[in-house]
Amino acid sequence: MTHTIRERYDQASNVDPCRILDEFVAYTGCHRKHATGELAVSHPKPARPPGNRVYDEAVRQALIVLCEASERVCGKRLETLISIFVSAGQPAL
Repeated sequence: MTHTIRERYDQASNVDPCRILDEFVAYTGCHRKHATGELAVSHPKPARPPGNRVYDEAVRQALIVLCEASERVCGKRLETLISIFVSAGQPAL
């Protein structure tokens, strides 16, 4: 039964969904918010193609090492720590 009402609800014009929703709530006795979720038709989102990688594998491995060295600190803090780690690894001029 819900499938039939869901099809009517999905194909209804402006005023009709409210009327159909009222009928469904009166028939089932469920809350209106729950009824809207039951009648909502979920349209699957199209799969997004994978994006191009920004970094090559060597850079990715270096970031993993830095992440582990910083004890997996969050990305915002890791960004500032990278410059500290890189400057600590270079000899003083």
